[in-house]
Amino acid sequence: MNPISLGLDLVAIVVLAFGVYFRRYRRREVMVAMIGLNVAVVAVSAVLASASVGLGLGLGLFGVLSIIRLRSSELSHAEVAYYFVSLAMGLLAGLTFDPSWIGQSMIGLLVAVMFLADHPALLGGYRHHTLTLDRAITDELELRTAVGALLGADIRRFTVQRIDLVRNVTVVDVRYRVRTPAPLTPEPAHEALTH
Repeated sequence: MNPISLGLDLVAIVVLAFGVYFRRYRRREVMVAMIGLNVAVVAVSAVLASASVGLGLGLGLFGVLSIIRLRSSELSHAEVAYYFVSLAMGLLAGLTFDPSWIGQSMIGLLVAVMFLADHPALLGGYRHHTLTLDRAITDELELRTAVGALLGADIRRFTVQRIDLVRNVTVVDVRYRVRTPAPLTPEPAHEALTH
């Protein structure tokens, strides 16, 4: 294993986990899992690269273990991407490349791609929710208007999942764009001091 790749991987996973992921999602348990997974993958891939065990077997084992872990906790699609990028960076750092800069540049590329692709400024006003309305609405135009008013948003696409006329309920999957997106980090509230 190339020590430069190992050092670059450790810096990259800290930047990705602390500097990018945690600042956007604030989920400590996922951040810890990303770092632990990354370092474990580096160690195991380095051992597999120097051992007689097939690399395909090792990669298959990591795939199975990561799928089991992902199924045991609900993650968003973006969080799954962070999870797999940390896995890929660990593999790239643990393997030997000729020339060595190929693996190192791929690690840097993965961090840059996640920073840019998940940046709040990129389509930051777009959202997705499944709503349960307390009335049955069978007219699509009326439903679009009601959901748009409720969310204060421009409805881009919606799918009615269920209309229950007996219980007077409509369940709708909505993709929308908020008219004025909330800031990424809210300003702290300042209380007036009275003497």
